[in-house]
Amino acid sequence: MPLNKKELDPFLVDGEKLEVAGRSLIDTGTKTHGQCILWVDGWRVLDLQIEKVDKIYDPMAPLEDFRFKNREKLRNLPFPGLGAVGDFNSMVSTTCSGPSADHIVVYVSTSLQSDGDVTERRKNIESFTLDFVPKAKDALQCTA
Repeated sequence: MPLNKKELDPFLVDGEKLEVAGRSLIDTGTKTHGQCILWVDGWRVLDLQIEKVDKIYDPMAPLEDFRFKNREKLRNLPFPGLGAVGDFNSMVSTTCSGPSADHIVVYVSTSLQSDGDVTERRKNIESFTLDFVPKAKDALQCTA
């Protein structure tokens, strides 16, 4: 699944070696979870996860609070669903109605050791997420 270079660039710190680890986000076989991790010089810079689930999960629900630092609701998603962003990650739950999933949850995480401006990082996470989720839905052949 191709990633948008413009959206990815803020997470790619300067380094010698870019590595991609994990299994396919889309072709998960009998599993309901796919994960892909990007590393630069042994430092995890981006972790992408997709879970195929049976319903919409609200990232703002009390049970999801543990996932975030300074959680805030993502408003005006350009697709049906619910989302939230924190200082180091985002979570979006959306419909799929495709051949392999009724709903999906997409997680985007950066390193907890990320430096720099938190406001800018949150904007970058949100922008990447809003670009990535529709691509994931297309790759999963979601009809909704």
